[in-house]
Parts: sequence; structure tokens; C-alpha cells
Amino acid sequence: MASNDGVEQLPQLSAAPAGSPGSSIDEKAELKGVQKRLSSDSSLDIKEKLDDKAEDPYAHDEVVYVRGEPVISSGADVSRFLVDTRDDGDPAITFRSIVIGTIFAGLGAALYQIYLFKPVQVTVSTVFLLLIIWSVGIFWAKYFPKASWVEGTRFAWLAPTLRFINPGEFRIKEHVIASLVASTAAGGSSAVNNFAVQRLYYGTNVQALTAILATFSTACFGYGLVGLLRPLTVYPSEMVYWSNLPAVNIFQSLHFDSATNHQRLKVFWSAFTGMFIWEIFPAYIFPLLNGINIICLATQHVPSAAQDVVTNLFGGTDGNEGLGFASLSLDWQYITSTFVSLPLAQQANSWIGYAVCYIAIMGIYYSDAWNSKSFPMLSTSLFDQNGTRYNQHAVFGSTFTLNQTALEEVGLPALTGSNAWANLCANLSIGGLIAHCVLFWGPYVWDSFKQAYNGTQPDPHWQIVRKNYKEVPYYWYIGLLVLSFFAGLIVVLKGETTLPWWSYIIALILGAFVAPFSNLLFARLGNGIATNQLMKMVAGAVNPGKPVANLYFSMWSHDVIATSINLAGDLKLGQYLKIPPRAMFATQVWGTILGAIVNYVVMVSVVDAQREILLDPRGTNIWSGQVPQSLNSAAVTWSLAKQLYGPHGPYIWIPLGLVFGLIPTAIQWAIAKRWPVIGGVRVESVILPVIYMYSAWMSAGTNSPIWSCIIVGLVSQLWLRRYYPGWFKKYNYIVGGAFDGGSQTMIFILSFAVFGASGVPKPFPAWAGNPAQGNVDYCNGNGALD
Repeated sequence: MASNDGVEQLPQLSAAPAGSPGSSIDEKAELKGVQKRLSSDSSLDIKEKLDDKAEDPYAHDEVVYVRGEPVISSGADVSRFLVDTRDDGDPAITFRSIVIGTIFAGLGAALYQIYLFKPVQVTVSTVFLLLIIWSVGIFWAKYFPKASWVEGTRFAWLAPTLRFINPGEFRIKEHVIASLVASTAAGGSSAVNNFAVQRLYYGTNVQALTAILATFSTACFGYGLVGLLRPLTVYPSEMVYWSNLPAVNIFQSLHFDSATNHQRLKVFWSAFTGMFIWEIFPAYIFPLLNGINIICLATQHVPSAAQDVVTNLFGGTDGNEGLGFASLSLDWQYITSTFVSLPLAQQANSWIGYAVCYIAIMGIYYSDAWNSKSFPMLSTSLFDQNGTRYNQHAVFGSTFTLNQTALEEVGLPALTGSNAWANLCANLSIGGLIAHCVLFWGPYVWDSFKQAYNGTQPDPHWQIVRKNYKEVPYYWYIGLLVLSFFAGLIVVLKGETTLPWWSYIIALILGAFVAPFSNLLFARLGNGIATNQLMKMVAGAVNPGKPVANLYFSMWSHDVIATSINLAGDLKLGQYLKIPPRAMFATQVWGTILGAIVNYVVMVSVVDAQREILLDPRGTNIWSGQVPQSLNSAAVTWSLAKQLYGPHGPYIWIPLGLVFGLIPTAIQWAIAKRWPVIGGVRVESVILPVIYMYSAWMSAGTNSPIWSCIIVGLVSQLWLRRYYPGWFKKYNYIVGGAFDGGSQTMIFILSFAVFGASGVPKPFPAWAGNPAQGNVDYCNGNGALD
């Protein structure tokens, strides 16, 4: 189906209707052949698929079938063919589901916080959580005391209590509720990152109550916005939240029993077990497997100047080592199932961004733009002009406010060239995001609200939920917004934020304005745009000379957006699995509160145990402070906005990027109106804000997994989806989710057992696959291969 909606955006790979401008001659011939085979096929299930169109709200849409299976190309295809519409009406919130969810909320939130201090940030897989919860739920149902044990005995009076504790079979909605409590907590809050920054760079130990109130405020304000925006960001079919599909697929496979599902479960547990065992090798025993680079291995004895170039371009296994060009990673914890979930259109746009990133960062560094050669090529830290770490305490002191005299003595801070480029690309992305949503998706937004108001939204899953369950009234969400507002106001007035109350209100308004744009892009393409840069710019304008105030301004404005995306994705998962909306509301609020508490506790533990590594501009291949470093750098530099980003500042082009990001998208829209297809490619399939974002994707962290991610995306979203749609539908998300679950289970164990998350690390003995000195991938000539 040729789509104008931005989900399936590569016409040469899409299921375009025969004869449409976006379909190739080969596709037309293939479609005719498939249709001819279908017309003579007596298979009952294929006929049923065709007959169902009589009552299908999407019956007018053309669908390509390969080997009797539909090619999943759009959100409508996901709703029709990938996700089962079955609803058994089983209970959702039970004592068992809440207890299990609460227990594993702690595990999920702990994992999330641990990964924030890793050289590559990955989200905690919902699949990882749901599988553990499923195992515990099955055990609970089978072995905990049951009402049937006492019925007809003198202990029959205990039956209601036992039925309350153990209601019998562990069914899908209980499972989903428990998993969503855990995954909501595991969604985390970047608010806790601000407390880490204060602990590392300002010597301020934020009190636990202050941290929990602030996290609750930002998370629940974002949730309140999601509730008001449901008709736009959750209900429609094209709001897929693609990264949720592995979890949806596995939930239904575990609970909707059939011979096919039995085979899928067998595949799942085989993949889970295999990855669980495998992950110990690249993560601990044999870390070279995270970045195998032939160029690095073959250039052990080149001159030092050439070695530096090789390391900068080809190295990438250690944190901030290099760009990882042509490296292959076999470490799934960094690849993740994201790339078996994201639409190929989104991934293809990201590949363009990767190509630009290699050229731009190498060009900036070796041309010495922004004085780049005086600093590491990759880092998010702040530096003096001579390349040493910037003494920000001397400039801002214990009051966290600019001392102009000290600034004149110490001098202005400097960004690495890669960090400056990342900030510029972030602004380009934000400008492009707003322009793309308004120009390309504006009519869709209006139609979505009209459909919700009239009750005509065609998504079959929404129709079932709407018919069977009570919706959450809008005033519930408005009440949550009010509670969140006052919780944040208490923190502003009583905590060590240095943020004025009026600035707090501006932050919330700014976040509420940007949230719909970010949700639209994330829901349709599976990946969003980092809008934090805009918040930092505005923070610098309204709170000059106050880096800590800027941290909190950015927290309340940006966290509203980040949490709204996470919670909207959970609402969509609930819609796919027919969870009563009011149960979803209670589940997400409870998970948010639990996550706030656990995130804070784990942050304190890791920061105290690994303080020196987190302050190091480079870090290690296990721990990295790049996230708090980046937040602190932005807070400090934007508090000096006039000096650094003003008309005579060294980084004037960074704020101007916001405007420059708007213009190309406006030109693209004008071209698309006149020439929708150019050279066989739909003009609107080029998503400029995504390209901008990935143009700085490798500016920090571990970059060796990039090429492996591309390969996984091609195998899944091109080869399997297009040529083996039956296998894709049955196993693609199952295997991806199993790999996530296996790898993240092992990483959780290793983090506390040997990586030092709560104490002293226990490194694996040095050998060729785990060199004691230099970079793990040998991109600095370790000499260990002599």
C-alpha cells in the first residue's frame, strides 16, 4: 500500500498499489502474479483474509501478499494482520498482578538507571521484564494456595481470601498489568540525571523526598498531557510505537494457545537461552567481540600519527574512542531489538545521517574547526582553552551563580568540535520536526481529532476497547496535571534548585507545546527527536548565569516530553491488548511513583561507587559519565549564552540551527506538492529531522555497534518482511525480544556481580580478547598481537 502517512516511506520497498506512482514495474508484475495465485488458491485462511474486507474499515486499502501472507507495511497493516483482536474479558488488576508488578518495578528501574551510566544508552526491554513476570506468574498460579484446596473442608471460610491471593490461571491482562507497572518504572526519568549532575559537579546531595517529588511532577505532568492528546497520539492505527511490537507479539503468543504459538514459544526460549549464555562473552570474557575491526587489527605498527587517525575513524569499542567505521559488534545488549522493530523508512533515513556523521566529525576535527584539535575528538565534557578539564566550581561557586570576576580569570569554557556539532544538529532536528509535523502531517492531525470526537476512529483495537470498557474521563488527567504542578512547585520553592517560580511555569508551558510534535514522530516512525537542546536554549535566555536553574528548567520542560512518549507507548500497548483504560491509568501512576524511588536509590549507589570514572571525560567500556557530563556541559554553556552563543560568541551557529532546520523542510514540502515522486522515491519519505539527528549520532559513547545495527535492520525489515512475511509475522519480534531478554538478564547479573554497580569491580583476567592496556579493539596499537 503506497502510504502518504510517513510510516512506510521507501516506495521501492513498500507494498504500493499496482499502477501507483511509487510502484516499480517489477512490483506491479509481482502483485499481478500474487493476485492470480490467490484467485485460484482454495486455502481457507487466505479466503477468510479476503472475505474479511467486507467488514474491514481498511477494506479499500490495497495489500500485497507474498506466499499467501500480507506484507506488513503500515500501521493499518499492523492493526489488521499482526495484532490479534481477541479480547477474553479476563480481569486485569488483581492482588497478584500488582504485587508481581511492584517487585519487578524495582528490577526494571534499577536496570534503567544502570544503563544511564553505560557508554551506550539502551532502554530496558519490556520483553525482558514480561518474561520474568510470566515465569513468576505461572509459578504463583500453580503453587500458591488455591481456594479449591479448602472448599468442602472446615477451612472453607478461607476460600475468598485464597481466591483473592491466587485467582487461578495467570492470564494475559494480569500479565500485561504487572509488566506495565514494571516497564513504567523502567521507563525512568531524566530528572534523576540532574540529581547525578548536582552530586558529581556541584557537591549537592539532593534529598530523597525532593528527588521523588520532582520526578513524580515531571512524569505525571507528561502523563496528564498524554491523556489529553490520546485522540491524536494513541487511538489511530498509524500511531504504532513500533518498538512495542515485540512485547505485543510475545504477550499474545504466551497466552493465546495454539499449535503455532507452541512452536513460537519454543523458538523464543531457545533464542532467550542462547543469548543469555552468549552475552557473558562480549560483555565480560571477550569484549573484543563488541568491536571487531579489520583495519584496527591490521595497523598495529603504523606511525603514531597514522595510528591516531585510524583510532579516530575506525576505533569505537571503548567510550569516546572513535567513530567505529566498518566495525562489527556481536554484543546484542547494544544492538537491541529496536532494529527488528523500526520501519525500514526510519532506518534508511538514519543511514543517511550516519554517512554525514562520519564526514562531518572527521572534517570538523582535522580542519580544527572550533579549535577541535586542542581537545579529544569525542567528548561531552567542558574544557579550558588549553585542553584541561574546565574548573566550573571556580566560576559558579557554592551559590551556583555566575561570578563575572572569576569568569574573566578562568576564561570561557570550550566544547569539543563533536559536541558543538551535536548541539547544532539537535537544533536543526527540532526546527525540522516542527516544520515536518505542521506541513506534512497537519491534515492528519485534524482528521484524527474529528474521528475521536465523532467516535469514528477506524482502528479495530480502539473500537473493541471503546465498546467493552469505560474510558478515563478527561478530568482525571486534568486533576493529575494539577497535582503534578503543585508537587513541582514545592520542589522549586523548598529545594536547592535556584529556579524562580515563574521560570518553572515557562518550562512546563514549553514542554506542553513541544510534546505533541515529538509524540507524532515517535509514534509513526519509532524514534523521536531529542528536543532537550531547545529547552536549554530557552533556559539560558530566562536564567542567565545559573547552570543549576537551567538543569531544572530543562528537566521540567524536557521530561514532560520524554515521559509523555513513554507513557503514550504504554497506552498503545494497552489498546492492542484490550486493557481497560482505567486500569491503565492506575497502573502507570503507580509505576511512575515506584520508578522515582528506585531510580534515585540506584543513582546514588552508582555515583558514589564509580565517581572518578563518571567524571573522567572518556570513561571505560563498562562505565561512562557521558550523560551527566553532557547535561552539565549544556547547563554551564547555556548559562553563558550571551558570551558563547551571542553574535560575537564562538558558537553563534548553534542557536541559529533552529531556524535553519525549518527552511529545508519547507522547501521539501513545496517540492513534494509539485513533484511527489522523484527518481522513484517519494519526496515525503525523506525525513530531514531524522537525518539531522543521526548526523551527530556518533559524537559520544561506544560506536562499534552501528554497522551491526544496520545489518540487523536490513535482514529484518527488508529481507524477511518483504520476501518471507509469514516468518516475519510469526518469529521476527519473538526472536528480537528473546535476544533482548537474554542479554539484559545477563547484564543485570554482571552489573552487580563483577562490574561494580554497588562496589568494587572484578574485571576478567587479561588475555588477547580482553587486553589489559589500551583500547579493547586494538585501534591504538596495543602490541598484544606481536
